[in-house]
Amino acid sequence: MSATYRKTRGTPPMKFTLAWLKEHLDTSASLEDITFALTDLGLEVEGVTDPAARLAAFTVGEVLDATPHPDADRLRVCRVMTVDGETQIVCGAPNARAGIKVVVSKPGDYIPGIDTTIKVGKIRGVESHGMMLSEREMELSDEHSGIVELSPDAPVGARYIDVRAFDPVIEIAVTPNRPDALGIAGIARDLAARGLGQLRTPAIEPVPGTFPCPVAVYLAPDVATEACPLFAGRLIRGVKNGPSPQWLQERLRAIGLRPISALVDITNFLTFDRNRPLHVFDADKLNGPLTVRLARSGETLRTLDGKDYTFDGTETVIADATGPDSIGGIKGGLRTSATELTTNVFIEAAYFDPIRTARTGRRLNATSDARYRFERGIDPAFTPVGLELATRLILDICGGEPSDVEIAGAVPATGRRHRFDPERVVRLVGMEIPEAEQVRILEALGFAVDGREAIPPSWRPDILGDADIVEEIARVASLSKLEGKPLTRPAGVARPIMSPMQRRERDARRRIAALGFNECVTYSFIDRKAAELFGGGAEEVRLENPISSEMSHLRPNLLPGLLRAAARNQARGFADLALFEIGPGFPGGEPGEQMLFACGIRVGATAPRDPMGTRRPVDLWDAKRDVEAALAAIGAPASLMVRRDVPGWFHPGRSAILSLGPKTKVAVFGELHPKVLAELDVKGPAVAFAIRLEAVPFPKTRTTTRPPLVVSDFQPVERDFAFVVDARVEAEAILKAVRAADKSLIGAASIFDVFAGPKAEAQMGDGKKSVAVSVRLQPTDRTLTDAEIEAVAAKVVASVTKATGGSLRT
Repeated sequence: MSATYRKTRGTPPMKFTLAWLKEHLDTSASLEDITFALTDLGLEVEGVTDPAARLAAFTVGEVLDATPHPDADRLRVCRVMTVDGETQIVCGAPNARAGIKVVVSKPGDYIPGIDTTIKVGKIRGVESHGMMLSEREMELSDEHSGIVELSPDAPVGARYIDVRAFDPVIEIAVTPNRPDALGIAGIARDLAARGLGQLRTPAIEPVPGTFPCPVAVYLAPDVATEACPLFAGRLIRGVKNGPSPQWLQERLRAIGLRPISALVDITNFLTFDRNRPLHVFDADKLNGPLTVRLARSGETLRTLDGKDYTFDGTETVIADATGPDSIGGIKGGLRTSATELTTNVFIEAAYFDPIRTARTGRRLNATSDARYRFERGIDPAFTPVGLELATRLILDICGGEPSDVEIAGAVPATGRRHRFDPERVVRLVGMEIPEAEQVRILEALGFAVDGREAIPPSWRPDILGDADIVEEIARVASLSKLEGKPLTRPAGVARPIMSPMQRRERDARRRIAALGFNECVTYSFIDRKAAELFGGGAEEVRLENPISSEMSHLRPNLLPGLLRAAARNQARGFADLALFEIGPGFPGGEPGEQMLFACGIRVGATAPRDPMGTRRPVDLWDAKRDVEAALAAIGAPASLMVRRDVPGWFHPGRSAILSLGPKTKVAVFGELHPKVLAELDVKGPAVAFAIRLEAVPFPKTRTTTRPPLVVSDFQPVERDFAFVVDARVEAEAILKAVRAADKSLIGAASIFDVFAGPKAEAQMGDGKKSVAVSVRLQPTDRTLTDAEIEAVAAKVVASVTKATGGSLRT
């Protein structure tokens, strides 16, 4: 099916590769400069995917020998020459054979397509020291019928990314007022106006027809003035609709489209390259002329995606003598679609009214890349030019003989004139932009400047007034170059007195106090014994002239002072305590080594004694709750890494570190070590947390609004699983494996029961325990069927089994 009628979900992303962009932009700018300029121009970059970054570990290998596996008919035991020498790999690919060059991953490499880090393992009793990869396992395509076969010239041991060129894929968010940016040529125009290169989109020469077009086209009176003022087409006979060229397939795959056939791929290519949706009919399936008209109430059409649509008479359709063949600007019909057997095609290029297209799409609940573009307003003047470009591509790729162009209607008028006042631009923008530079910017964007008037190009339907002219100049000149100038402060208006860090400190203090803690203010000086218990006590932090021997060293963090305070309160009969402090710690003695901490401790029990039995000793989970609440209050990221390399003053098995990546420690929490409590005369149990307030990154943007609530309209499904695992397996490892089983459907997973100890081992074996997990499946686009639920359940069991070696409890 063509791009005009390809089924999409939601808002289609605008993606393109760097090499594709450079076909329209002659530039030497770096990827970083281009992405910065795009966002600065208002085409916000949502992501850059570099396939080479995740494939850098894979190397070229050569299969020296491939023999049948002794215990599996479909497996082969391969001897493979790799960068580390000869190794043995068990492979199930049907094309694994001696003499081919392959892509090899070694133990320890992460395979993105299957979300797995491979290890040395045994497959049916035979050791395998790596993996030979398919395209799907490298997330290059959906191809998984066999492993990748490289050129015989590929050197063994070379990196795969050095053998095959990879191109970064850029994804941008296009606002509704910028339909011209839905084509790569339009994006290149903006970058050229910014000064990042020269626009080099080539001119399109008309393709002369060799015979009259046998398919007549008409515009019905009820659509000609508004719904479809222009309809153009031509017939090409004798085409061969085979697979498209490799360059075209790679372009489409890079932006997430699946190549189908040459005719379909050409229309997909032009949709993204020039923002020109097209459609191709099988001319031999048409009956009589094509007429663009309003649908008749009750008419139906089965579209290319197999759906049936019933019209109410407000829709624009393209119809032949037998009835509708496509929904104008949205979807094509199945009956007249082009297939591999098609030899004569009719290419359609039309301009459909944005408002009617949007209204029809909403009423029919029909989405497509074409609707996404038509309802925003494509360039009407490019309609006949786009037809010529499509003709040239089809002739070059599929062959054939073109007819004359058949046109009904005319290009709608888009001429507008708006005031252009260079002085007003400077006054409103706040930057000194010379008049000559303002004219250059407008002309580079396709505007015509006539004295003190600017004439927008046909591809910019969003330019509706002189304020839009100012905006265009300002965004290309770059508002990031604005220099801050102090304003005169009115009398009586106080200056701001709190820095961002002070506000963060205030928010942390309020949240921790709300959790039931009492605030302490302790000395920054402690005795050497207490400092050494918490990783301090070095000469660099020793005071030359201390007040007393109990204040000889700067504190490494706030916990020693809080525990001393707890000991003094326990000595006076207060056993259950919750204390916190926010202040500096001194891991080192040099300037800049001071850190701002928020620390808290809970000692004793959670509540007074009562007849309901709610009193219990404080534990790890109390500390976890406290630290998570404090981090949420200061805006810390929700997805922090959990690490076990806790400092020595925490209990090694009942504590954890939260960090941003492998180096930046944000917080530590858990039970304090019994030896530390004994040294400081604190009667346990005691739990604590310590947050490095300066380690939490500040948000890039400041907003006072909450993020939107995203709620699915479809019924969630909950399933419970119980796994028998080794007693040393952590619950986090099980949860991680469960979430990785199907990231699109699994919305939440939690542990709700653990059966461990002598009774558990008596039932399940020595060193075993049972962990029960509740899994919530949350569909977003449909109600799940029983078969789909069972499929996800099977994935969950397989993922946990693979990650932990456990099994489903029966």
